[in-house]
Amino acid sequence: MKPFKPNTDHLLVPPVVKTPERAWHLARINRRPSIKNSLLILVIVLVAGVVLPLLAPQNPYDLATFSIMENRLPPGAESFDGMTFWLGTDSQGRDMVSAILYGMRISLIVGLVATTIALMIGICVGLVAATFGSKVDAVLMRFVDFVLGFPSILVALVLLAALGRGVDKVIFAIVVVQWAHYARVMRASAMVERQKEYIEAAENLGYSKMRIMFRHLLPNSISAVLVIATIRVAVAITLEATLSFLGVGVPVTEPSLGLLVASGFQFLMSGEYWISVYPGIALVILIFSLNLAGDRLREAFDSRR
Repeated sequence: MKPFKPNTDHLLVPPVVKTPERAWHLARINRRPSIKNSLLILVIVLVAGVVLPLLAPQNPYDLATFSIMENRLPPGAESFDGMTFWLGTDSQGRDMVSAILYGMRISLIVGLVATTIALMIGICVGLVAATFGSKVDAVLMRFVDFVLGFPSILVALVLLAALGRGVDKVIFAIVVVQWAHYARVMRASAMVERQKEYIEAAENLGYSKMRIMFRHLLPNSISAVLVIATIRVAVAITLEATLSFLGVGVPVTEPSLGLLVASGFQFLMSGEYWISVYPGIALVILIFSLNLAGDRLREAFDSRR
């Protein structure tokens, strides 16, 4: 007959349980207008990138919807069928408003998907390194140091030169160069939690390392990584825009904001500024809103404040 073993999971909870509801309360969102304003700006940008392309006057990815005879028209010009190009057209005859909205959606998809995949990989690697320690920690962290030792843009360029252009290939390249950042942060945060008494109590009770890792370490050390991920989305979008500007990112038939900026770069000196300037402004607003929201969330979750 097996001896009775009481359930002591409730005794292993640290003093502050970092559930989403409690973390939101601790952040005092309602008392921080700067956080609410930055999140509002971020929501507006996300809605503009996800929803507004459905309402765009033109599909810039469909060659049958625009004419090469209407290329490089200035802002406010009208097409042959009476359509007004409020921000002008590019060298292919695409409406800049539609192209910017669709390009923003491509940039958001690449940034969010790549960050999510890299975040999941980094969390797993960081947790394993912090939980098992010793040789496992040493091997994993040396590999992380090796990945971080190369410039991100150089690794991404090499990968895309070998794989070719495409949204999925850009996402893969960004994941390769970004997962190590999350692994490093997750490992540091988990190592701090691992030194606390409730983890020692769980080990003394004979709980398995997998149970400790996912039931105790993960919920109480993930907040720092999630805040960093908000800022790294902007980094991923910037990297995608850089790769597209250099001509190795997304294909020409599905331009992102970086590719739109590159398509009008050669016309800047001829006075046709709108082809590059307006997509560049949209890219700056997108990156600024993500950085602002991430910075405010980092301040809210900072225990020293």
